Amino acid sequence: MELTFLGGSSHVGRRPAELHPGLRMDLGLTVEPVTEEIADRVDVVFLATPAPVSAELAALLADRVPAVVDLSGAFRIRTPHLHDRWYPKVERRTDLADRFVYGVPELVGDQLADAALISLPGCYATAITLGLAPLTMGLGLDLKTVVVDGKSGSSGGGLQLRTPDLHPLRNGAITPYSPTGHRHAAEVGDFFERGKPGTIGSLTMSAYGVSHVRGLLTSSYVFTDDAVDQRELQRAYVRFYKGHRFVRVRRHAETLIPVPDPQAVLGSNFCDVTVLHDDEGGRVVVLAALDNLVKGAAGQAVQAANIRFGLPEETGLSMQPVMPT
Repeated sequence: MELTFLGGSSHVGRRPAELHPGLRMDLGLTVEPVTEEIADRVDVVFLATPAPVSAELAALLADRVPAVVDLSGAFRIRTPHLHDRWYPKVERRTDLADRFVYGVPELVGDQLADAALISLPGCYATAITLGLAPLTMGLGLDLKTVVVDGKSGSSGGGLQLRTPDLHPLRNGAITPYSPTGHRHAAEVGDFFERGKPGTIGSLTMSAYGVSHVRGLLTSSYVFTDDAVDQRELQRAYVRFYKGHRFVRVRRHAETLIPVPDPQAVLGSNFCDVTVLHDDEGGRVVVLAALDNLVKGAAGQAVQAANIRFGLPEETGLSMQPVMPT
């Protein structure tokens, strides 16, 4: 891929290195306003914009640009009443919402191959979905109840300045910012509602902010009447993700530190997944860790675009995790 356009609003005229000091290179580009004329300059547009802005830009660029990849929540939830509940301020065209492919490459790769509109899952949703898919889409289990515990670093909250995110309040804290529900859980349920053969009766989530900057961990506690054991579960996960290089099925005690652990994936496009059967509790525990800025956002966007344009899936994504962080 060749970078040919950088779009924005508040930073028009500025160079990338001014905004991101780590990008100390001359790309020959400055930030420009986004108009329909950019269709003559690009094959794919990545929208890293707030959801209301993405809804407007998608309407502007759809059918003008071969592929639009949206990283916001504007089109993640297809069901109208669920979208209105979790994104009440995001008005979107219904016909566009029905055309967007929910872009988890490992699960819908065949749909991405000719997709014109791709909606990237949220960072939590990516981890939860990859963690649960072998149970529902692989084994076809009926999950009565799924309770998700999610922990994420401060970068998950974006760039908007909020008092609770100031360093004196955030550092060292474990903040239950969404203890009784999270919109990423809603999009997971919406996706699996269409992803047979298995079903999910109830999926709820509690989310916590922790004091590191990037990386997240989801712990999904699954209750089902279907009989499974540890050996069957491990085999099912390995089989389901065979050939998918960016999902690493791990055994909890296979390394010096218990995994999955976000620090073991930072800077990479990997998602580490572990499945455990809790005999005493009568539940399945699924752990998933990823870097919310890579596999949870930008890396997954590039991965989806690679599939869309027939490039090797790992193009531009071969970086290994940085550890210790």
